[in-house]
Amino acid sequence: MKKILILTLSILGINAHSQQKVMTKELLWQLGRVSPIGLSEDGKYLYYKVGTPDVGENKINTAYYSVSIDGKRVKNLENADGLVADKNTGPGNEYVLSHEEVKITKVLGKDYYEGVEKSDVYIYDELDYRHWDTWNNGTFNHVILTNKKTQEKIDLLKDEPYHSPQKPFGGDEDYIWSPDGKKVIYVSKKKFGTAYALSTNTDLYEYDIDTKQTKNLTESNPGYDTHPSFSPNGDLTWLQMKHDGYEADKNDIIVRHRGMDINLTAAWDGTVDSYVWSKDGKKIYFTAPVDGTVQLFEVNFPGVTKIAVNVKQLTKGDFDVTGIVGFVDNRVILTRTDFNTATEVFSYDLKSKKWLQITHVNDALYAKIGKSKFQKRYVTTTDGKKMLVWVILPPNFDPNKKYPTLLYCQGGPQSALTQFYSFRWNFQLIAAEGYIIVAPNRRGMPGFGVEWNEAISKDWGGQPMQDYLTAIDEVSKEPYVDSKRLGAIGASYGGYSIYYLAGIHQNRFKSFIAHCGVFDLESMYGTTEEVFFTNWDSGGPYWEKDNAVARKTYAEFNPKNKVANWNTPILIFHGGIDYRVPIGQGQEAFQAAQLLGIKSRFVYFPDENHWVTKPQNAKVWQGEFFRWLKETL
Repeated sequence: MKKILILTLSILGINAHSQQKVMTKELLWQLGRVSPIGLSEDGKYLYYKVGTPDVGENKINTAYYSVSIDGKRVKNLENADGLVADKNTGPGNEYVLSHEEVKITKVLGKDYYEGVEKSDVYIYDELDYRHWDTWNNGTFNHVILTNKKTQEKIDLLKDEPYHSPQKPFGGDEDYIWSPDGKKVIYVSKKKFGTAYALSTNTDLYEYDIDTKQTKNLTESNPGYDTHPSFSPNGDLTWLQMKHDGYEADKNDIIVRHRGMDINLTAAWDGTVDSYVWSKDGKKIYFTAPVDGTVQLFEVNFPGVTKIAVNVKQLTKGDFDVTGIVGFVDNRVILTRTDFNTATEVFSYDLKSKKWLQITHVNDALYAKIGKSKFQKRYVTTTDGKKMLVWVILPPNFDPNKKYPTLLYCQGGPQSALTQFYSFRWNFQLIAAEGYIIVAPNRRGMPGFGVEWNEAISKDWGGQPMQDYLTAIDEVSKEPYVDSKRLGAIGASYGGYSIYYLAGIHQNRFKSFIAHCGVFDLESMYGTTEEVFFTNWDSGGPYWEKDNAVARKTYAEFNPKNKVANWNTPILIFHGGIDYRVPIGQGQEAFQAAQLLGIKSRFVYFPDENHWVTKPQNAKVWQGEFFRWLKETL
């Protein structure tokens, strides 16, 4: 029986015979990148900014705009100052919150010795000596309370070697005012050195301005506590993960009401991305991955009554709801993307269920090009489970032709594979270059229940690899897939997947591309900065010989142990300041390929981290990506 059930064939765009222009690398870097700032107090206007790449200057230029909530009247602005209420100014306007780096510990050579100001030396006694793309120089992010009249500053973490906001990605969402303006709630992981590198235990701390005392509000929870806010009724609310060391744990919404912590999403089989309270305090709206997309949900707040908690999905379709901006009457203002469209702002009417696009930053450019078609399929895996696979087809797709086809391997490893729009891993661009993309929601991805999400931990090279092979094998049965011209591509865990598949694919693939992938699980354990991640996913250190789980991981699931089977051309990208998956991983893979006599290429970005962020570097990345495919596929 045929395993593939085609549920939908979404054709977004043009007739196969019209042969419109398609997305190009040059056009991609002309797109505006929309970021909402907020709504006017009366709800009549949306304020937003647009970042536009200036490739010549190697930077992103930012412009500011307002648009009426019906999307009809757009106005240029000089800046966004004063347009939206400043969440960091206290309710009494006496104090303002901010954050800055504060020197706390001795690290540099000149911290220890006089007369060596020109020395370039770092001295460490514990781990956490570097994080993401930065070496620890003894400074820490601290929340600062400033008196607006006197300019007196109060450091809420004075003399403490801890971060708030959290590094590397935390911002001012990590600290908020209490409704009465007398306290500040902030997020911090109050662990230092090696303990910091081994744990995900962030907590919410309450600083009392009058007493200058700090209290841990979430001490009983050993995992992440993040994203604090207050309900319209003054109830502290946050997102919580239960397990220490598990960064991709189920994320739940917690409300502290009358001294009780109520988990609103405990019984719901999913994980929360972001949330916002309704204006009346009766509901929380949140975004979450589901079935290969990200959608808008709501959950009611029953308080201490016996009313049942009910989670309800509000939106559905082949798109991602990527953020909640706010509310206007019965409409939710949201950001949205899909495989063919970068971020724009929409309103969604909760009563009529109708969508209205508010910003139209890239409409003119998109109108000139043909969009990709995509299929949403389900295949049966080797263990009898149903798995969603996105298949993206080229614009002007002709089912009577045969196309080279790429298996896309998602990173994370527990990141959702949804209707995202990336400016590097851009499916619209890849398809426009004449390639079919097969993107399976393999084991480990959220949106299909907690069990599916957790199944990848400690099984990196097991069932997820079989899921990949099932997806490409099933789609390759289509007459328009050139089964003699298959490639596989991926970054991070996706890069690991490429290195691992290279040793087990049995000549399915003709070409591989890996970006910042894990090649050797042992050296990865010895050099990555967030040790809690490798402890959880690998099962522990490689030296624990009596640890059966870890022993299996390092023996069976280590790509380097299968290098003797490599026989396929491979392109390797790696960033020089990637400390999550350090540069040695890419170097080891390239050296192995070269010494095996395999056609291979190493593209090194000295000033990039786990990603590629600079416009000119990104253009080179895309140039090398497609040059390699033309050479090998």
